[in-house]
Amino acid sequence: MEQAEVGSAYVETFIQLTITGLANGAILSLAALGFVIVFKATGVINFAQGYFLLVGAYLVWAGMVQFNLPWFFAVIVALVVAVLMGLATERFVLRPLVGENVISVIMVTIGLAFVLQGLVQFIWGTEPRPMPAFIPRGTVELLGVPVTLNRIWAVVIAGAVLAALTLFFQRSRHGIAMRAVADDQQAAMVVGISVRKVFALAWALAAASAVLAGIIVANLFGASGEVAVFGLLVFPVVILGGLDSVPGVMIAGAIIGLLVSYTAGYVGGGLQQVIPYIVLVLILLLRPYGLFGEVRIERV
Repeated sequence: MEQAEVGSAYVETFIQLTITGLANGAILSLAALGFVIVFKATGVINFAQGYFLLVGAYLVWAGMVQFNLPWFFAVIVALVVAVLMGLATERFVLRPLVGENVISVIMVTIGLAFVLQGLVQFIWGTEPRPMPAFIPRGTVELLGVPVTLNRIWAVVIAGAVLAALTLFFQRSRHGIAMRAVADDQQAAMVVGISVRKVFALAWALAAASAVLAGIIVANLFGASGEVAVFGLLVFPVVILGGLDSVPGVMIAGAIIGLLVSYTAGYVGGGLQQVIPYIVLVLILLLRPYGLFGEVRIERV
C-alpha cells in the first residue's frame, strides 16, 4: 500500500514538473524567437531581449492597475508600445552603427538593456507588483493529477503565438521578404526588397514577442525584476537551439524549461538557476552552432 502511494506521489510530481517545464519552455521559446528574428535579419546579437520582457510586464500592470484598463486593452497598448520601441531601437540606435565593429554593436545592445532596466525602476520602482489575474489561476486534473490552470494557458498562448509567427514567415509577403533578407541581403535588394524596412520589422516583431512573453511571465510570478532574470534564460535557449534556427529555439526552449523544472524538483539547492548556463558552456564547447544552427565555414 505504501509503495503504491509513493509511486502515485512520484507520478504526480513528475506530471506537475513536466507541465511547469513545458510552460516555462514555451514562454522562453517565444522570447527567444525575437532574438533569432533579429539575428537572422540583421546579424545583431541583441543582449537587451530579456529586458523587453520586463518592460512588457510593467506596461500591462500599469495599464490594468494605474489606468484601470480592461486586460485586453492593456495588452494591446503594451504591444503597440513594444512595436514603437522596436522601431525606435532600429532607427536611432542600430542604424547609425551599420558598418561598425561587431563589438560596438554588442556593447550598444548591452547598454540598451541597462537603459530599459533603469527606466522601469525610475517609473515603477523596484518593489514587486502583483499582477491582476487575467489568465485563470485555478487547478484542473490532468491524468488524475491537479495542475495549475495558468501553466496550461501559458503553453496554449505561447504555442498559438509561435504558430502564428511561423505562418507569418511562411505565407505572408513581409515574412517571405524577411526570409529573403536573412538568406542574402544583396539578392533581396536586387529584387526590390527594402532591407531597412525588413530590419525595422524584425526589431518590431522581436520586441512584441518579448513583451508577450513578459506578460505571460508576469501573470505567473507578478511584475518584478524576476521577469528580467527569467528573460536571461533566452541566451541558453538560443545557443542550444542555434542563433539562426526558428525550430531550434522552440525545441531548445522545451529542453531548457524541462531541465530547470526537473532540477528544481528532484535536486534543488539552487542548481536549477545555474544548470541552463552549464548547458550553454557545454554547447559552446562541443557544438558552437547549436543543435539546429547553420554551420558557417569561412575560408581565408
